[in-house]
Amino acid sequence: MKLHELSKVEGSTHRRKVVGRGPGSGLGKTSGRGEKGQKARSGGGVSPWFEGGQTPLYKRLPRRGFSNARFTKRYSIINVSDLNRFKDGETVTPELLKETGLVKKELCGIKVLGNGKLEKKLTVKANVFTNSAITKIEEMGGITEVI
Repeated sequence: MKLHELSKVEGSTHRRKVVGRGPGSGLGKTSGRGEKGQKARSGGGVSPWFEGGQTPLYKRLPRRGFSNARFTKRYSIINVSDLNRFKDGETVTPELLKETGLVKKELCGIKVLGNGKLEKKLTVKANVFTNSAITKIEEMGGITEVI
């Protein structure tokens, strides 16, 4: 078999529908679109999923499936710069943070972020530390303890 020997399968090609031409085509004047209306206009018509203004099927169906959002851990956040209010050498615990008013709710625990500058040597006890927070606390000679 060679490229020049190939031929199209019978019935695979069709003659183009000629619309809007003379009496012979059978599709003159309105070109098979009927009279007036949205579907008769150029660019007219509705999307395949449109249901005539009725609430569409995808909105009528109940929301189903599993979402992990209910089980995410939310931590109370505190920045390294907020720890400057404590005395040098003090041990900062979640209970102490609650007492001083830095944290209102403990949620799933306390997370220490590395925003700001630490100027005191502290022992910080929390559930989670960011890497930048650990380096800033340990640069000042402090200790980080994961509860």
